[in-house]
Amino acid sequence: MDVVVFSHLRWDFVYQRPQHLMSHAAERHRVLFIEEPIPGPGVAIDWSEVAPNLTVARPALPAGMAESDADALIAAQIRDLVIGWREHEDLVGWHYSVLAEPVSRDLGADVTVFDCMDELSAFNGAPPHLVGRERDLIARTDLVFTGGHSLWEAKRPLHPSVHLFPSSVDVAHFASGRAEQTEPAALEGIPHPRLVYAGVIDERIDLPLISRLASAGVGEVVLVGPVAKIDEAAVPAGPRVHRLGMQPYAQLPAFFAHSDVALMPFALNAATRFISPTKTPEYLAAGLPVVSTAVTDVVRGYGDLDMVSIASDPDGFVAACADALVRPRRLAEVDARLAGMAWDSTWAEMEGLIATVLSSRAEAA
Repeated sequence: MDVVVFSHLRWDFVYQRPQHLMSHAAERHRVLFIEEPIPGPGVAIDWSEVAPNLTVARPALPAGMAESDADALIAAQIRDLVIGWREHEDLVGWHYSVLAEPVSRDLGADVTVFDCMDELSAFNGAPPHLVGRERDLIARTDLVFTGGHSLWEAKRPLHPSVHLFPSSVDVAHFASGRAEQTEPAALEGIPHPRLVYAGVIDERIDLPLISRLASAGVGEVVLVGPVAKIDEAAVPAGPRVHRLGMQPYAQLPAFFAHSDVALMPFALNAATRFISPTKTPEYLAAGLPVVSTAVTDVVRGYGDLDMVSIASDPDGFVAACADALVRPRRLAEVDARLAGMAWDSTWAEMEGLIATVLSSRAEAA
């Protein structure tokens, strides 16, 4: 089948759920990954094949256009692009971006999927019509997938076919962090112990907590990842805080191999109410003890593991980091929890649900 994906995340941004799933999809199917538009001198779509069977398209629109005009222009451009690109009889429309709902509406997809990663309407700066777009998408979608248990609970009353697919993990990739690795150049000169956070630094991160941890002197705080949607100047800097920026996904196991504790310093706010961070199983697969704030899906999914500590306040977070540095690592317990959580297994289950919808449609026809 051919899979057309509408994503609010750039393909070359932090490697996470969309990239994992669509890379596995491209092993058997053709995938067209369409990003949200960027400002440009005119209406155009740049596209390139980033891997066999996987094409990334980036539309451009003149700045300042009314959204309804922009939707109509992009819809026409994408419809023409899909007509020229499509090869197989069955077409799947796959949404991460709900804002693209009007754009995908007339593609004639045989199956429509909404893979809900986050409650985007709770993020700062979310457009007021985002909730309406999501409602319209859910009304015509065939399958709703959710990236965490809290999201599944929230979306289950809205659609008859909502399926829970929590964050998976490339176990082999991150487990290489348990073996000897060459130290990344970006870590050279940073003393141990190293307390590492790897991920996007945005409104979901408790920045005062990072400052408190650094000032406590438990270890060096290492921040690996890009800053997004917040002022760079707001991110802690100075003694014991090392901002290394975005690093290649392939290098993350080496960063973890040369770190001592993994951090999940999430603020408890509207933007984190429904999150199920992919980094939790990635840290654990690499053999790192994890210290997290009390994010609901982290507590529910991993809080019983000896290598995961949940802190309810800043002092508790600091104490948990100090304890994690000396606590024995029970890797067998972790490995048992991660068994069966591979991305390829997740994609296979999703693919099976899509096949069931296609089969039902064929029988009805």
